[in-house]
Order: sequence, then C-alpha cells, then structure tokens
Amino acid sequence: MNRIAELRKGAGIKQRELIARLGWTQTRVSNYESGNRMPGLSECRAITAALNDLGAKCALDDVFPPELDEPRAA
Repeated sequence: MNRIAELRKGAGIKQRELIARLGWTQTRVSNYESGNRMPGLSECRAITAALNDLGAKCALDDVFPPELDEPRAA
C-alpha cells in the first residue's frame, strides 16, 4: 500500500495540483492513490518528486513504505 493521498492531503496539496505537476490523468493518479494500480519505480520517483515540489517533505520510503511483513529472498 502507499501513502500518496495521506501525504498529499497532509501537506494541503489538492489532487488536481499533483495531476498538473505530473502531467497525468486524474484516473491514473486516483488509481495509484486508491491502490487499484501499483506504480513502477520511475512513477514512484516522479510522484515523490512532485509531492516535494508542491511542498510535502517526504522520501520515497515515506510515500511507498517497504513491506516489512514480507520475507526477503536470499
């Protein structure tokens, strides 16, 4: 799961501002925020950069927390 919407709202950023910054559709951003679609690494980086550009202070792991419950392959 991700924290896009939580961090965006916490920073007072409207979804339309994030959409405009990314140049993506509302449907795409909404699907990422709701967890219906999982963004790839480049999209995750773009979302994190856009949130920071718009005033949220966050790192990639803040927006897309690593899954601590999943065992890691050796």
